[in-house]
Amino acid sequence: MVIREPQGTTDVPGLARIALPEPVVSDRLDGLFGGLSARQRVMASQLPVSLTVALVVVAAAVFSPWTLTDSRFLNALLFHLAIAAACVAVPWGRLPSGAFAVIPLLDCLAIGFTREAGGPPFSVLSLMLVFPVIWLSAQVRPYMPALAIAGTVLSTVVPAAALGSPPVAGSMIRVLILPLVMSVMAVTAHVVATTIRRHRTKLMDSEYHLGRTLDESVRRQNLLDAVLGAVGVGVWVVDRNGNTVLTNKTLQSDPALAGLVAVGGGHTQLLAADRTTPVPAGSRPAERAAAGEVFMDELYWAGPADGQRAYSVSSHGFPAAGGQEAGGVITFADVTDLISALAAKDDFVATVSHELRTPLTSILGYLELVLDEPGHDDIRAELLVVRRNADHLMGLVNDLIAVASERVELSLEETDLAQLVSRAVDAALPRAAGNGLQVKLEVEQPLPVRADPARISQVLHNLLSNAVKYSPDGGLITATAARTEAGLVCSITDTGVGMSEEEQEQAFTKFFRSARSRSTAIPGAGLGLPVSKTIVEGHGGSISLASEPGSGTSATFILPES
Repeated sequence: MVIREPQGTTDVPGLARIALPEPVVSDRLDGLFGGLSARQRVMASQLPVSLTVALVVVAAAVFSPWTLTDSRFLNALLFHLAIAAACVAVPWGRLPSGAFAVIPLLDCLAIGFTREAGGPPFSVLSLMLVFPVIWLSAQVRPYMPALAIAGTVLSTVVPAAALGSPPVAGSMIRVLILPLVMSVMAVTAHVVATTIRRHRTKLMDSEYHLGRTLDESVRRQNLLDAVLGAVGVGVWVVDRNGNTVLTNKTLQSDPALAGLVAVGGGHTQLLAADRTTPVPAGSRPAERAAAGEVFMDELYWAGPADGQRAYSVSSHGFPAAGGQEAGGVITFADVTDLISALAAKDDFVATVSHELRTPLTSILGYLELVLDEPGHDDIRAELLVVRRNADHLMGLVNDLIAVASERVELSLEETDLAQLVSRAVDAALPRAAGNGLQVKLEVEQPLPVRADPARISQVLHNLLSNAVKYSPDGGLITATAARTEAGLVCSITDTGVGMSEEEQEQAFTKFFRSARSRSTAIPGAGLGLPVSKTIVEGHGGSISLASEPGSGTSATFILPES
């Protein structure tokens, strides 16, 4: 199958791929951090504090070496070292998930002791509280920001009390302001972290569903590829501009059709059902489908003169969706063998019918001679039965010839349709009465028309015969004839069993009989309506049916006025 993919996409087998954004740095870091063990995550979170303390030691050694001789300052550094060791030594994976919170709380105390022991030059170490505060506030649990605020308070109160620092104005301001600032920071960090986590969860859900959708699309595309490759019908999808969107292998491998999808479609000449009339520009299947036209089972011929193929062509439109333009799907079913078989059947029927008509004509001729001779009174009734059945058989043969050739020989003359209808109704009255039917005649007088009276009488006989046969439970048959703007209109309406829509569509098909007629053994050969259609159309008229199951049928034909 050939698929035109939009520019700017990458290749996914059978499907235009969706361009996904590249992973950002934070996603990569999250993936790396999420792959660590519980101990490694605690160590990584403690690392900023440990590095900062190491820098403080270096700075103290350079700019304030006497500080390193203060036992209180050294004890504070040992406190930091013990916390770092605990991060490494404690099996955090075996403890409850929130047990790590003790480390940032101890960090707050250690920072407070380091700041108090270092004196005024080291008051800037209060900024280090940012690390444990953010560590605690960024957690999912809602009590973590409270622990961060508590740690800030403890970092100010406990060291001052333990080291006996006098309550000066500066320390009092720090006791009040520092927890307040850190509280705001803790709440902000928690809100931001929670929002980011929520958005990340939604993003991961979206990516998951997108992946599922993409997998399903690929699966459906592979299924479509398999179906289109397996069916023996050519498929051609066009957009609203008539450009090719998709074709399947059946169409591509057919020499008679492959030229249709070429640019311009000029490599293949398309002929109408008569096999001689070229299909004009604007009326070709792709152009009609692109315009949104829907059609079913239209017959076209394509290919070189010495190898033309017949195709039943249908088109179904599809709306614009998902960024894709609207267009149409055209199918080409090769029916050459079917057309040839139907033609062979018609030739066979016509040949057999002609062969039957010759001996039947001879039989009828000799019957007439026998009936005209005297001395056969004892078997005259039997001879009349033979002649009646021979006449009926001759009528069937003539009907077969008519439907096989789809034309009849007409002897046109000036006649009155009203009289023809009246005579046909009179002839049908005995059979109608036998079925308990009433027959109503409504005709205008006169209705002159140039027609073949014998053939029109045959049409009327066929329609009235159907009305009687398919009204087995009695009812009313109405025969009407009138002059209208369309021509002379004649209708035969019954109140019988009626027909479904499917049966009406096939009613004029040769040898077609409804399921009801077969199940109830209603006699007939399925030739009456096809022959009537051939006769009426031979006069330049038209014939149609209107019916509903259980409500009867109305057969109407129209003849042009003379």
